[in-house]
Amino acid sequence: MTLDSDIAAAVDCLRHSGVILYPTDTVWGLGCDATDPKAIHKIYELKRRAEAKALITLVSDIRMLERYVDDIPEVALQLVEAAVNPITVVYDSPVNLAPQLLAADGSAALRITSETYSRRLCRELRRPVVSTSANISGMPAPAFFNQISPEIINAVDYVASFRRDDTTPRTPSTVIKISNDSTFKILRK
Repeated sequence: MTLDSDIAAAVDCLRHSGVILYPTDTVWGLGCDATDPKAIHKIYELKRRAEAKALITLVSDIRMLERYVDDIPEVALQLVEAAVNPITVVYDSPVNLAPQLLAADGSAALRITSETYSRRLCRELRRPVVSTSANISGMPAPAFFNQISPEIINAVDYVASFRRDDTTPRTPSTVIKISNDSTFKILRK
């Protein structure tokens, strides 16, 4: 399967409220359209995760980020541009995302992805994509495709072909909350 056909099949699945298993700039993830409440509910059920725990959302670039965050602090843009490793930023003023992606305080976690598959996925869908580790809550996050449990693989609507044999070490992103007043707090290193 070519990358183009793989992306096309994944996007078709996402447009029909499906859940996909796909490679990201960090670990293998479960994903869906970040504006689709029905699809997001499926991910929470699949992971057996409490809906009170918000999920991370991927965007393809700053322009897409601007469509889903009303007020982006300048320090957040500087941090994202200077980062060597993936950084997820929790923003105070998200817009146009499904309600389940908002934390109790109304914030949401978004990351600009630089990885080929996930970036193209966002661009082709023309919307952000949920990205949460491909595991049952409380279990270790799979760094490689061959570490994903059959239970997860069999429960999704589409499994990406791209990077299944890749064993390049990857780790979850650093998560930083940056408030509109530019104060920040590291939530996960």
